[in-house]
Amino acid sequence: MGTIIRFGTDGWRARVDGDFSEENLVRVADAVGRVWAQEMPGAIVYVGYDTRPGAEHFACLAGRVLASHGLVAKVSDRYVPTPALSWATAHDVRACGGFQVTGSHHPHDYLGVKLRSAKGGTLSGDAVRDIEDVIDPDPTDRRGAIERCDYVTPYFDYLCTSVVDADIISQAKLRVLYDPLYGSARGYVPLAMGSLGIETIEIHGAPDDEYEELHPDCMEPWIDACEQAVVNTGVSAGLINDGDADRVGAVDEHGRFISTHRIIALLIGHLVKHRGMTGRVVLNQSTSMLTRRVARDLGCRVTVKPVGFKHIYEESRKGDVLIGGEEAGGVGIPAFCPERDGILVTMLLCELMAMTGKSLGTLSDELTEAYGTTSYGRRDLRLQTEVVEMFRTLLPGLNPQSVAGRTPVAVSHMDGLRLEFEDESWLLMRPAGTEPVVRVYAEAPTVQARDELLEAGCDIAKGELGI
Repeated sequence: MGTIIRFGTDGWRARVDGDFSEENLVRVADAVGRVWAQEMPGAIVYVGYDTRPGAEHFACLAGRVLASHGLVAKVSDRYVPTPALSWATAHDVRACGGFQVTGSHHPHDYLGVKLRSAKGGTLSGDAVRDIEDVIDPDPTDRRGAIERCDYVTPYFDYLCTSVVDADIISQAKLRVLYDPLYGSARGYVPLAMGSLGIETIEIHGAPDDEYEELHPDCMEPWIDACEQAVVNTGVSAGLINDGDADRVGAVDEHGRFISTHRIIALLIGHLVKHRGMTGRVVLNQSTSMLTRRVARDLGCRVTVKPVGFKHIYEESRKGDVLIGGEEAGGVGIPAFCPERDGILVTMLLCELMAMTGKSLGTLSDELTEAYGTTSYGRRDLRLQTEVVEMFRTLLPGLNPQSVAGRTPVAVSHMDGLRLEFEDESWLLMRPAGTEPVVRVYAEAPTVQARDELLEAGCDIAKGELGI
C-alpha cells in the first residue's frame, strides 16, 4: 500500500529522505495527468523546478508521466521561479495547468509539488480533491516524451518592458541588495534589475557552507545576513525572495526588517497614488490593521478572507481587486499576475523608490507617521493532537466576554476565532490544517498589550482559561 498523499493549502511536500520519492512523485503526476487530460485532452502542461538537488530530475520524470496521458509536457530548460510558471500557464490558452517541483520556503531537506490551474492560480479545493481521489497506491510505468523550453526569459521580459516604468527606474540610479536565499530567482533578478539600471549586489546566489543551514523563508531570523549586508554595503534597500520566489520580504537601509504588512501598505499607496489604479484590497484575517488603515484612507474597500492565499486568489477572480496579500509573504496584483509574485513586488518597490526619490526606510517611517505605531506578533503553539482537536471542536461556540482585561467589540468565526477590540487591537487563534499546531496572532498599539493578548490566546487554545 502506497503512502497516503494529501495536499495542503499550497501543494504537497515531504522530506527527501522520507515520503518524497520517485514512486510517490510518479503517483502524484499520474493522478494530475489523468484528471487534466480528461478535462482538456492534448493540452499543454508547464513543468518547472527549483534549485534544490534532484529537482530537475524529478521535474523531467513528472513531465514524462504527464505526457503519457496525451498531454504536451513543456519542461523548463533551467530552474524557474514559481511566478514564471504561473505566468507562462496563464498566458497560454492551450495550457491546462502548471506542475512545479519545489521545496518553496521549507527547509532544504524537503521537496514538494505546487500545482497551478489553467489561469495560473492555486487550484480550488474541489480540483485538489479530484486529484487526491485518483492517486493510485502503485506508481505507473507509463512514460511519454517531453519538450524542453525557456519560459523564464519571456516572463522577465514582460516584467521589465510591460509592468514597471523602465525610464524612471533607470534615471534614479538605485543601488540595492538582493537575497534569493539560494532559491530559483537567483541570478535572474539581478540580471533583470541590471537591465533597468539598478546596481544590484546579490548574496546567497550560489551554494556554499551555509546552504543547508539557511531556511529559505524571507522572514526573521533567516534574513539576518541580509540585514547585516545592507548596512555594510550602504544600499537603499535589501529585497528578498523565498526558495521559489512567490513570497517577498525586505530590509531598509538601516538593516530593519520591513514586514509583508508594511510592503502591502506601501504598494497600496504606490498603485493608487502613482499609477492611478483602483479596486478592492483583499486581505486574510491575520493581516495587520496597518494595511486596512491605508486602504480605507485611500478609498479602497477591504475584503477579508480566511488565512491562505488560495482564498485571496479565489476572491481576486471575481474582479475589481487592486491587490491581495497575506502575512506569510504572499502578495498578488491581479492586473499583472493572477497569483503571488515576489519578483513583481521587488520590482514595484524599486519603482516606488525611484518615483519618490526616497529610500525604503524613509517610506516606511512615513507610514508610521501617517497611520500610527502597531506591534504585531505570532506564536505557533504545538500541542497534543487531542488538545488541538478539542479546541477545533469548541471553536464555533467560543465567544469570550473578556480577554486580557479587554472586552471584544467584534467576534468572527470565519477561520478560527478572531476578536477585535475598541482600539483596533485584535487576537486570532486558528488550528493549522496539516499539523497539531494552533497559530496565535495578535496586534496592538504596544508590545506589552500585544504580548498580553498572545498569552491569553495561548491559554484559550490550551483550554486553561475555562472559557
